[in-house]
Amino acid sequence: MHGGPKGPEGPDGSGGPDGRPRRRGQGELEAQVLAALRQAPGPVTAAWVQERLGGDLAYTTVMTILTRLQAKKAVTRERAGRSFEWRAASDEAGLAALRMRKVLDAEADREAVLARFVTALSADDERLLRDLLGLPEDSAAGTGSSGAGAESVPEPGAESGVEG
Repeated sequence: MHGGPKGPEGPDGSGGPDGRPRRRGQGELEAQVLAALRQAPGPVTAAWVQERLGGDLAYTTVMTILTRLQAKKAVTRERAGRSFEWRAASDEAGLAALRMRKVLDAEADREAVLARFVTALSADDERLLRDLLGLPEDSAAGTGSSGAGAESVPEPGAESGVEG
């Protein structure tokens, strides 16, 4: 299952028009590493991950991605002899949630950011969020509007059961 590129394109046919491998999108390699770790039978080495992702990735690239994922708390590592074994600590939804939290943490006005986020939700997403928070639906949320109105944003300090 391990092999190098076949001709100008990679093994999955993802080469660019000039024959070089295409550049991955932001976060794509992290998602691929996490997917490999979730399929692993247990903690695995960076070399195991590299082999699963294909022969075109340098070992140092895999180590860099694993280290970045560890800093994001998406993976954990444990000492195994002179190296480490890695395990997924988060699935794709967890990694997306970590990214969302990082964006929120970088903003000075958390309340404004959260209010704008909530008011931009679709009616279905608003219902889902209310269910997750254990909030009752009020008349504004049950109108079937295309998104949540500002009147449906919980008042600051209201009991929601979630701490920020």
